[in-house]
Amino acid sequence: MATNDTCCTIVPYFQVQSGRLDEFKALCERFVAKTGEESACLYYGFCFDDHIAHCREGYVNAAGLLAHLENVGALLEEAFKIAEITRLEVHGPEAELDKLREPLAGLNPQFFTLEYGFRR
Repeated sequence: MATNDTCCTIVPYFQVQSGRLDEFKALCERFVAKTGEESACLYYGFCFDDHIAHCREGYVNAAGLLAHLENVGALLEEAFKIAEITRLEVHGPEAELDKLREPLAGLNPQFFTLEYGFRR
């Protein structure tokens, strides 16, 4: 079954350093405010389990995802001083993933190809 859905999601899990959770959560507020300016963002938010943070985020397409990473680049640099990514997944249709493989290679993500589904 083919799909015409171009949505791309990036699925990072962060391990926040002990004693730095409040600092990380303050960064999350800044991430949300900055990302709220992006027209290609479908949804965005942070979830927590103790010192593990997950950012659930989806974009209209690969270009939207890349624009987001550029938009929040300085905030990511701050985040990486107090947290590390322990797992990173990227989900989307093959044609969109092909646009992300090279730009995201340095982050070593696992790519998941959308093969079945729909978007309302």
